[in-house]
Amino acid sequence: MNSTYRGNRYNWMLVGLGASLAVWLTSKPNRIKTKSMMKDAKQKFMPSKIQRTKALPVDKGGVPDPYDTDDNKMVDEGSMYAVNYYNERKQ
Repeated sequence: MNSTYRGNRYNWMLVGLGASLAVWLTSKPNRIKTKSMMKDAKQKFMPSKIQRTKALPVDKGGVPDPYDTDDNKMVDEGSMYAVNYYNERKQ
């Protein structure tokens, strides 16, 4: 067999697939099912930013340890950064 025959066969298969898909999508329940399946597939392969952040573990969320001085110092310095920045701009 030559390659043009094989190419024609695949082209006809794609035309048949497209025609059957068009017939499938003519009814409203099938369109709703297809839209739902496409949305689920998109979320599975390309999760949104919110879904990706929910999967991240939070080790030190909530109440900090009062005896962890390095962490408390970092939090203290971080809270003063905005105040110092504001004071430098206004003065």
